[in-house]
Amino acid sequence: MATEQTSASAPHTTTPRPCPVQHGSPISPDIAQVCLRSRKFAADPHNGYRTMRSQYGSIAPMELAPNVPATLVLGYHTALRILNDPDHFPADPRTWQQSIPDDSPIRPMLEWRPNALRNSGAAHARYRQTYTASIDGIDLHALHFTVEKIATPLINSFCAAGSADLISQYAFPLVFAVLNQMVGCSAELGQRVATGMAALFDTVEAAHGMQMLSEALMELIQLRRAEPADDVTSRLVHHPANLDDMEMLSQLISFYGAGIEPQQNLITNTLLLMLTDDRFGGDVLGGSLSTRDALDEVLFNDPPLANFCATYPRQPMLIDNTWLPAHQPVLISLAGCNNDPEIRGGDRTGNRSHLAWSAGPHACPAKSVAYLIVQDAIDQLLDALPEMRLAVPPEELVWRPGPFHRAMSAFPVVFPKSLPLNIMQEAAQW
Repeated sequence: MATEQTSASAPHTTTPRPCPVQHGSPISPDIAQVCLRSRKFAADPHNGYRTMRSQYGSIAPMELAPNVPATLVLGYHTALRILNDPDHFPADPRTWQQSIPDDSPIRPMLEWRPNALRNSGAAHARYRQTYTASIDGIDLHALHFTVEKIATPLINSFCAAGSADLISQYAFPLVFAVLNQMVGCSAELGQRVATGMAALFDTVEAAHGMQMLSEALMELIQLRRAEPADDVTSRLVHHPANLDDMEMLSQLISFYGAGIEPQQNLITNTLLLMLTDDRFGGDVLGGSLSTRDALDEVLFNDPPLANFCATYPRQPMLIDNTWLPAHQPVLISLAGCNNDPEIRGGDRTGNRSHLAWSAGPHACPAKSVAYLIVQDAIDQLLDALPEMRLAVPPEELVWRPGPFHRAMSAFPVVFPKSLPLNIMQEAAQW
């Protein structure tokens, strides 16, 4: 009886303690969702990540597209936990996408496909094996000369002008041509691939972009089934896993998606650092740090793929005192996690513990290839035009809006006018 009396009188004599766990999820309707697609966010994303972290902690609500909520992970250690736990956080979006309209601009970028990126378990293992085998067959020594062969005429096309937009005139066409060479794709098919892929990343006319991309790659698949060669597509087509056309298409979409935008942006973001930071020298060549140092710093501070690695919890999950709902997208902010105050501090030179390549079973299998292409592209350009500098103040550069990438709209530079490289080389020999 005493216990009952104490219990009955408790509401009148004590104040209920607040529950330390956030009820519901960070994507519940009564919580404001952060929009990563705005020009304001694109202009200063790091301030956005700091604001989200101060307001929500390591897990924040975000809006992927109109009426498409998701969760964004900002904590480095939280991200590692999720990326290394595919049993609870699988990458298969099929349950989620049933609630997403077919015309949603975000759907083509995240919907399920028969490839390693969008599967877990045995299916992931099968696709990952074929994908990795196709990449492992790339001759890195030959790739170095491929980059040089493609870079030289691109540099020659603008070196006499004294100015250039390094995105449209160098980074994009170089990456695009190198990928086409590795995949065995003609320039005409490759142009359609690049246009379609850009629409997916920008989430503008994404459905049309996916159609253009798919049609071009299906033509390539049929060509390489009939005429195999020493390229990624042929190795995929003739792998013992015996992929069908739709599986082949999905592997190639993944290859181009990981290659065009991220590598293009890594080249230009790294050049921006090297041209504006005195540690790399006012004339670039006089700097104390190397191109590889600059690459790793950008991969930490401004990774070209800023928010990605989508997973979909199998059931409600309690992470960092927040309930994540089942089958709703959880994205890793690679930029936000790399700049988590819990892991920042000290000199990062030579430190490659960033998440720019992801982690766990879905980590990028083409790091060596990407490093080689990007570093060679930068070194070729700066060797040819060592006095290059920005044509505008850094704060006047315009960054493309979009939830996934960290990408400039244009990268204007100026430099002393120069003779084409082949003429300079001949003069040096004489």
